[in-house]
Amino acid sequence: MGSIVGTALVSHVPTLVLPEAMRREMNNGDDTTLFAGLHALGAERLAPLEADTVVVIDTHWYTTIEFVVAAQARRSGLYTSEELPRGMCQMPYDFPGDPELAEAWAAAADGRDDVWITAIDDPHLPIHYPTINLLPFLQGNERWVSASVCQTGGPADFLEYGRLLGEAIAASDRRVVILASGGLSHRFWPLPVFRDHEAADPDLHIRTPEACAADREVIARLLAGDHAAVIESMPEFAAHAPEGRFGHYLTMVGALGGAACTATGEQFGEYEAVAGTGQAHIWFDV
Repeated sequence: MGSIVGTALVSHVPTLVLPEAMRREMNNGDDTTLFAGLHALGAERLAPLEADTVVVIDTHWYTTIEFVVAAQARRSGLYTSEELPRGMCQMPYDFPGDPELAEAWAAAADGRDDVWITAIDDPHLPIHYPTINLLPFLQGNERWVSASVCQTGGPADFLEYGRLLGEAIAASDRRVVILASGGLSHRFWPLPVFRDHEAADPDLHIRTPEACAADREVIARLLAGDHAAVIESMPEFAAHAPEGRFGHYLTMVGALGGAACTATGEQFGEYEAVAGTGQAHIWFDV
């Protein structure tokens, strides 16, 4: 019988893969705590688990009429971001996939008329930086699987998508870590003032004070293990445009039992702003 051995909400922001000098230049001489925090999360929590598979809920992989799971036996190549090719250019990646788990996750939705999941093994399927940017920090000997966020889905859909992932894992022989790769509130500053807000202080650089307060409330609840309150507050939090409709987190917690989950969080690094958006790394032992 398989099991989920750890989960995390992790930031994937482009600054993570920039040279240290550039990170400091953007942040008034200080390095972002997200960089060291993600390294620490990997070394102290993920690596000791020796998981078989890491599943990444990727908030830049937006699908429309179904959820999609990458089912290739191996993915490798060079990645250049269409969004920010100046900062993420020809980044090498190479990792084994887990077709069996991907197919089992999709099969868990067979015959349903309320949730649709497709496993795709096309070697030309694009990959996105919420997966790629994690690899230098977190990749070990595990299989890695990327999964989409469906842009037409709502909280109940994401929770059920996650519940079916948990069901597929339980029926397998895998020890799995789930990474919800994305941010909190997610509105950017307008282009004319964008470069005035690249530093990390959330009180100065989150897009609105209300979004900053909402992020902090969500983080406090996650650290306390009050996932039921986070789920219940989704209509209010949605007003601050959480990244991926917060589908990355909702899928993760759906796999852990949804509102019944009480796993407490451990934060690595500080809550920081990145160009107006809210970012944090939070690990959950399960």
